[in-house]
Amino acid sequence: MRVLFGIPGRAIIPLYHTLGDFPEVRHILTRHEQGAGHAASGYAQATGRLGVCLSTSGPGATNLVTALMDAQRDSVPVLALTGQVESDQLGTGAFQEADICSVVSSVTKYSVEVTRAADVFPAVTEAARRAMSGRPGSVLVSVTMDAFNGRTPLPGGGREAADPPTPDPARIEQAVAALLAARRPVLYAGGGVVRGEAAGPLRELAEEIGVPVVTTLMARGAFPDGHRLAFGMPGMYGTIAATAAMQKADLILAVGARFDSRVTGKPDAFAPDARIVHIDIDDGEISRTGRADIGINAHCRPVLAMMRNRVREALESGRHRHPDLSSWWHTLDGWRNRHEPGHGEEVDGALDPRYAVERLGSLTAGPNTLYTAGVGQHQVWAAKHIRYERPRTFITTCGAGTMGYAVPAAMGVQAAHPDAEVWAIDGDGSFQMMCQELATCVQARLPIKVAVINNAMLGMVRQWQDLWYPHDNEETDLSAHKATESPDISALARAYGCAAFTCAHPGQVDQVVTEASAVRDRPVVVEFLVSKSARSYPLVPPHVPVPDLLPDFDGID
Repeated sequence: MRVLFGIPGRAIIPLYHTLGDFPEVRHILTRHEQGAGHAASGYAQATGRLGVCLSTSGPGATNLVTALMDAQRDSVPVLALTGQVESDQLGTGAFQEADICSVVSSVTKYSVEVTRAADVFPAVTEAARRAMSGRPGSVLVSVTMDAFNGRTPLPGGGREAADPPTPDPARIEQAVAALLAARRPVLYAGGGVVRGEAAGPLRELAEEIGVPVVTTLMARGAFPDGHRLAFGMPGMYGTIAATAAMQKADLILAVGARFDSRVTGKPDAFAPDARIVHIDIDDGEISRTGRADIGINAHCRPVLAMMRNRVREALESGRHRHPDLSSWWHTLDGWRNRHEPGHGEEVDGALDPRYAVERLGSLTAGPNTLYTAGVGQHQVWAAKHIRYERPRTFITTCGAGTMGYAVPAAMGVQAAHPDAEVWAIDGDGSFQMMCQELATCVQARLPIKVAVINNAMLGMVRQWQDLWYPHDNEETDLSAHKATESPDISALARAYGCAAFTCAHPGQVDQVVTEASAVRDRPVVVEFLVSKSARSYPLVPPHVPVPDLLPDFDGID
């Protein structure tokens, strides 16, 4: 069943009036248009299909802007279909008029205003094609009321998706030769591996040579964490071992990944001895923020499959000897053993949030469990302390970093996979930005489970304040001057009709998670009251050389 998320209003009522004619389409009535947009994104990320959200004109449409920017930055195919005032009212400042196409032009892949009934179907078809073609992204179609109310024969067919760029065989050969010649290679997998359904050939290529694989935040699950070649997440809030591996590599094979400052630190000092092979569907990303010695503009899946086949042929024919990476792995394992992410059950006498997240992941792990996360410390802990073995099981926001994403995204994931166990891991600050979507989940019978990591403050902002202004923590305490936490999140959850649990001690974690996991008939909110002192480390600030952040880096061979 196809799923739409949205809120009706005057300008889009004509479209809503037709929904009953399509029983194969389910509409979910959200409580905020931004929630509809994030739900469409969660649906798209969990399925690889187009996510669709609806809104009326004016403020309804502008409320979608953040969600559309978020989807665009993370290459998620989302179509927003918005109503608009009558065509003869355009430009007059009519009630609830907004030039939404101009508003979203810089944060979407494509937007168009439609004023004639005959143009609605072609415009929506073209927008959907663009959203799904090449590097996916967000699109918007604004339709005036008179166009919605008009009648026109439904045209047949539609434009086919554009052919992806064809991999250059010569560059494939160059990349294979560079990989086989390397003695300290690293495979750097980004979200494009997930979007391009390339996890299979990625794993096969890595196994063919024995190359360590690091996965970005958007690529968690693209390579199984339990695999011997898995080396964790690099860069800002990643692991020291993964960050050091990239810094000391002599070859980095980047697949569907951007060389973002959160991974590289200061670009000029990043991986100075490494040759860079960069595979990306978006030609504009290749060498955008750093050099690419070999750039391949194509979909990840066919390129990785071609490289895997060429490597096998080269090794089986005897043209190349199997690379000896034993010395490299000795060094890698040394870093991993020395710098394994750790935590305790308590920090300063209170529950350690990292322990709570790790136990949640261990107790709920399975082939039918998916996780979402908002933005903040909880996102980092969810990425690092839960093991992900399959693509599309960890769904989060990265490029835009949108607080409030976790709950509505989980709603979209649950709608896509009704039989799955879906956990939204959120912070108390992020949770309060979109918690009204709990009402949507109750009404739509979407039994998501929400773990609120409540440290009663904007934890990530406080962490940055501690770094730059250690004696001046301004406006990050969410419970200042109050005798009790505000709000009472468990009471709030019950008011919406959810089951609610509170956990404040390590000894309660397993029982609470187990009981919450067993609830199937309604949404669940678990509030973990955690230490205010826990931090997300290591930290790689943008534009700071990675070696400066690792005290013993000069001694790393």
